[in-house]
Amino acid sequence: MNRRTATAAGLTGRYLLLAAMTVVSLGPFAWQLLTSLKGAQEPIYGADATWLPHHPTLANYAAVADTLPVWRYITNSLIVACASVLTNCLFGAMAGYALARMRFRGRGVVFAAVTAALIVPFEVIMVSVFLTVRDIGLVDNLLGVLLPGAVSGLSILVMRTGFLALPKETEEAAVMDGAGEWARFRRIALPSVRGSLAVVAVFSFLFAWDDFLWPLIVLKSPDNYTLTIGLQYLSGTFTNDQRVVAAGTMIAVLPLIIIFLGLQRLFFRGVGEGGVKG
Repeated sequence: MNRRTATAAGLTGRYLLLAAMTVVSLGPFAWQLLTSLKGAQEPIYGADATWLPHHPTLANYAAVADTLPVWRYITNSLIVACASVLTNCLFGAMAGYALARMRFRGRGVVFAAVTAALIVPFEVIMVSVFLTVRDIGLVDNLLGVLLPGAVSGLSILVMRTGFLALPKETEEAAVMDGAGEWARFRRIALPSVRGSLAVVAVFSFLFAWDDFLWPLIVLKSPDNYTLTIGLQYLSGTFTNDQRVVAAGTMIAVLPLIIIFLGLQRLFFRGVGEGGVKG
């Protein structure tokens, strides 16, 4: 009886912890979503405020589109984010394969440098990166926004771990057939780590889409602003209307949700690939 009681108490505690984590994680998002759907006459603070909107409306989203060239900002962010996904997947996979499969002098030093790059905060090297971008004429250019994040140490390490988890026998058979290094990488290794590629794609898109500080420093013209910068104008224009600010937040978050839902199966498969062998 005591054992059953202890087991029931343990399960109850776990479920309560999971419920609390769910509230903490999804609560702010749910509040922003429901606030963005409330009309101008519905209170969002105070004793009279309710969670659910009485008369849901999309007028707040229309107000965002009327106030800002939001589609231009979305296009700019998509250009940077999609380009970041392509470069991180390509260069991260190539570098990860070289570190995992190829034997060359200085490989340990390169791996140590990639690992160290994860430790150094971007703010430490931001001034040097800006001076470099300025000297090559990429200030106020979307390419200048993309360049520092074109390939990250995290992407390289994720792909390296994925390649290390592959059995060497698959490539040894290709070597016997006369396949070169590039052919083994493109035809055998790369298709086998699609899960790791999904992990890199999701994180690359997330980091590029959410980045605020670096685009704020590099971009000068409003026509080149990314969505995260453009939406900051809502805080000044609609300081007293949290409904419109919440609608802008939802516009920024929606693409991230779509990307994750579309790639979640491969994403969790990639997480599993990374746990097979480190």
